This record gives sequence, structure tokens and C-alpha cells, in this order.
Amino acid sequence: MSSKLINHQKSYFSKLVVKAVLTLDNSLPLNMIGIKKVSGGALENSELIEGIAFKKTFSYAGFEMQPKRYYSCKIALLNIELELKAEKNNAEVRVDNVVEYQKIVDAEWKILYDKLDRIYKSGAKIVLSQLPIGDVATQYFADKDMFCAGRVQDEDLKRTLKAYGGAILVTVHDIKDSDLGMCKIFEEKQIGNERFNILYECSGTKTCTFILRGGTKQFLDETERSLHDAIMVVRRMIKNNAVVGGGGAIEMELSKILRDYSRNIVGKEQFLIMAIAKAYEVIPRQLCDNAGFDATNILNKLRQKHAMGMSWYGVDINSETVVTNIYDCIWEPTTIKINVLTAATKAACLILSIDETVKNPKSIQDTSQTPASKKLVRRGIGRPM
Repeated sequence: MSSKLINHQKSYFSKLVVKAVLTLDNSLPLNMIGIKKVSGGALENSELIEGIAFKKTFSYAGFEMQPKRYYSCKIALLNIELELKAEKNNAEVRVDNVVEYQKIVDAEWKILYDKLDRIYKSGAKIVLSQLPIGDVATQYFADKDMFCAGRVQDEDLKRTLKAYGGAILVTVHDIKDSDLGMCKIFEEKQIGNERFNILYECSGTKTCTFILRGGTKQFLDETERSLHDAIMVVRRMIKNNAVVGGGGAIEMELSKILRDYSRNIVGKEQFLIMAIAKAYEVIPRQLCDNAGFDATNILNKLRQKHAMGMSWYGVDINSETVVTNIYDCIWEPTTIKINVLTAATKAACLILSIDETVKNPKSIQDTSQTPASKKLVRRGIGRPM
């Protein structure tokens, strides 16, 4: 976070990030951490909710009459529409009199009310749907002291499913208790200029949600990217709890070991190992160049320290010298270093395994010295006709 826009609040956000990752299950599923952005307010007003939070969806008349807080309630997750809609695809019904027309209208209403009655009889108090919930259904649920929200995003609905159990229903026929989720606390809360629906205390897979505050959309987007990077680092550290000294410390130690080993090798292999040892010093050298230090002086100090057995000495850009990075909390995950060194070694081996190369002739030749009568006519990618 030190190199991000949120570096001034890194102590605050670092605690939130660690808390968020520790909230998850042992498998540390990344998709169970949600990030919501609310324009307005200061960055310090951002918060972490141990549960699921999503912005209030579009609502119809009657929504104001619905309760906004529940305790120990059942949740119905739907993927069906609960509203009256006009027929599509040029559907046509021919009737001879008004009575038959009224029967058709009554049948449409009966189908809708049958769905609503089944949802109510299932015992659910909260109804969340990916598809719209119309004004008739909204008013029906308000009369039954139930809460509903339509057009809920697929990501939020799936997180709710994993965290609180149940199933995403595509029909309301024969709803069982196992098809419903269970939430201990639900409330609708005002955060900034937005209303949020929040579910606390997960009974299934653990989840949490960041509510980010900030002035502009661009700033919030950058904050989200910074948090994502921090979450990935903490997650990696928990999964693989082994670290090495950063700041070029591990590279300098490997370079020293390879130099010592190469002295016992006879033949061309010695030059190869020496080249790899020299290549490892590029990391601390680049750190010095980026910080504006004298790279030659710093590298000489590092070679001296590592030759004396001080294996965790590396570059510290704050003190502009070399320090024991492992004790100064300048760390890097061991897994990342292993992957980097493995990829670099494989790339070098691939290049060295090439015996011959095929050189493509120049497509554009210098024609200044070519007689005009012998000039070649070319087209396309430069091949002569």
C-alpha cells in the first residue's frame, strides 16, 4: 500500500484487509470478499462489514411499508419474475365477449398471487430475486410484513447463497425448508447518499464486504485495485506462511552461494553459473537505481555483509543503506520468489537450448546504389514480384 494512493491511510486499511482475510474459511475463497463503492465522504469513513451488503435496488410503490430490520429470519433466493407483464413475440388471444376477456385477466392475476402465496407460506421473511419484483408483489409482501428486493446482482445473490444456505429457486412450487437460507440479522442502512441492504452473521461460508468512501469514481476505483492487491498478498501469506528477506537480500545470498559453488566446477559450466549469480544482483541494483542511490556502493556493502555470513542484509530505501531486512519486517513470500526464480531459470534454459536460428531477410533493401533499370518492384510484405 505504500506506493498506492491510500498510502496515508495504510495503517487503517492494513488492519481491515487482515481482518477481512481472517474472516474467511480455511480455503480463503477470494469471491467471498465483496467491495462496494459509495461516492462522498472521506476515505477514513470506509468500513468492513462482516456479512453481505449490497445497494438498495429499484423499488416500487409499497416498499416504504416493508419492515427494514429482521432477526433470525428465513431468506428466499429467486430467479423468477414476480410482476405482470405484457405478452411478447406478438402473442394474440381471440375472445368473443367481455366475460371471456375477464377470465383471461383473472387467470393472469391468479397465477401471480399463487406464486406470492406459496412464497409467504414457505415462512420466508426476506425475498431476493435476480429478476424484477413488481408493484403488486411489493405491496403484497408489505401487507405480510415481508421484505423484497428485485434485480439483485448475480454476484451478490451467489454470495448470499454460499453464506446463508438455501438454493436459488426457479420455481416456487413445493418450497422446502432446505431451499431457504437463514439470517440472524438483516437491516437496511443509510451509508452516505446510498441505502444498503445488509445481512450479518453468516451460517455457512464466511464472507465480508468493504464499503469504500471517497470523493470521485476514479479515486474509488484506484482504492479498490489497491485493496485487491493487499488482499492477494495477505491471502498468499496465510496459505504459505514462509517468507524471505526482501530488498534484494535473498537474491544477494543466492548470488554468493552460486559464486562459491562455481569455483568447484570445471569447464564451461562455471561461466554459466557465474552468469546466473551476476544476474541475481540485478534486483538490488535496480532497487538502488529506482531510489536514486549509488548502486555500486550499495552492492559492495551487500557483498561484504553476505560474505561475513549476514544472509538477510538487503537494501532499505528509507535509511539509504543496507539493513537486516528479515528483522526490519521487509519480507517477501517464499512462494513468489520460488516462482520468479523458476520462471527465469526456465527462460534461460530455453534460450541456451537453441542451436540454430533462421534469419528473415530484410524486406526493405537500400536501393540508392541500385541502377534504375535494375530496381525491383515490390508489394505486400516486401517480396519481389
